[in-house]
Amino acid sequence: QVQLVESGGGLVQAGGSLRLSCAASGRTFGRNDMGWYRQVPGNRRELVARITSSDITNYADSVKGRFTISRDNAKNTVYLQMNSLKLEDTAVYYCNAPAGYGMGSPFTLWSWGQGTQVTVSS
Repeated sequence: QVQLVESGGGLVQAGGSLRLSCAASGRTFGRNDMGWYRQVPGNRRELVARITSSDITNYADSVKGRFTISRDNAKNTVYLQMNSLKLEDTAVYYCNAPAGYGMGSPFTLWSWGQGTQVTVSS
């Protein structure tokens, strides 16, 4: 069973930056697409960034140009660099391996980790 541990969240002012990390244990994920999701209370979890095993990336329109997803397969870790943060980026951020294609699939291959809280203040 894969375990996912997210870290790097915190409180940041609008316009600031954060870098999130997600370490996977239990198996190597080099052949899997990986994604970063976020969720605010009352809303469903949404996929905001996705990276393929070939390092092809895709982003939700809401974060395009501001967020960058990357991966280090040797460390079994995926990252999310978040720049120019906005109030609406406030959420709990999770990583997982998306099932299916594109940015709309709600299904994932593995169980969720605890997530990391990102709070953007004015």
